[in-house]
Amino acid sequence: MSDTAAAQLRRILHLVPELADDEDHPIAAVAERLGVDRATLLKDLKSLSERFDAPGGFVEGVSIFIDQEQVSVHANHFLRPMRLTLAELAALELGLAILRAERPPEEHRAIEGAQRRLREVIAALPGDVVDAELRAAGGEPVDTALLGRVRAATAGHRMLRIRYHKADADAPEERTVRPYAVVHASGQWYVVAHCEGSDGVRVFRLDRIRAAETIDRAFEVPPDFRLERVVSEGRVFAAERPARLVVRYSPAIARWIAEREGKEDDVAADGSLTIGHPLADHDWAVRHVLQYGPDAEVLEPAEVREAVRARLRAMLPG
Repeated sequence: MSDTAAAQLRRILHLVPELADDEDHPIAAVAERLGVDRATLLKDLKSLSERFDAPGGFVEGVSIFIDQEQVSVHANHFLRPMRLTLAELAALELGLAILRAERPPEEHRAIEGAQRRLREVIAALPGDVVDAELRAAGGEPVDTALLGRVRAATAGHRMLRIRYHKADADAPEERTVRPYAVVHASGQWYVVAHCEGSDGVRVFRLDRIRAAETIDRAFEVPPDFRLERVVSEGRVFAAERPARLVVRYSPAIARWIAEREGKEDDVAADGSLTIGHPLADHDWAVRHVLQYGPDAEVLEPAEVREAVRARLRAMLPG
């Protein structure tokens, strides 16, 4: 098997559920089940147990015990009943919307049925659970009543009149929009909508919508609208003023980033990697950089560098 970080990650993701039962497992038998040799298995177990250079976001809570012939794993994450979080349900909703856009018309009915049932599950979540998970997802607290109102307008293809406060504006401004989709990406909730004033598809952060009123005017989503052009791999790519975030990743994490982004050929001679990301949300950029600590540096734009500095200064005691 190719010894890349991605290949190793696939093996580890298969390995942990196999072993996470608190029982002793013969190393030879585990290696045979996974289709690897003993040395590769031990290397994977060592990588999983030590994880000194794991990128930000790796889940902790796995205990591994190894002797000459046996291995056992304890991982609470795999021993309790699974329940999808609100963010995971939202990700499924986004995936179904993208799938519908890619599939032929004869398959739309089945996909729309799945979308309808998923929305019913989300709508049935207790308010305190929704609010807690929205807060845990990051960003500013979200008005769950507002979220429900926007979702209802989106599902019913009804226009909205909103008061939206842009990050660089002194006060909110009124806009009339056709909400095409509500998505969770980059740790925030967004409304993807056609804005009547600018006559184009725009992305509005939900926590910046100060008020929303449903208008009794129907609309149809254009057949050429593709949500994946706006949101992909958990990131928002559309903005009113598109920008670019350039980040240098240190050699300690560059190989992980390069393989994830498909940029293996762009790693520099010193082992670092510099990538430009589409930038629609400065808050996302700050969170993205800070999760890697000193191993990620913003090269541009200057306002994001300053935002990172400000966030770090705010974290200092006193």
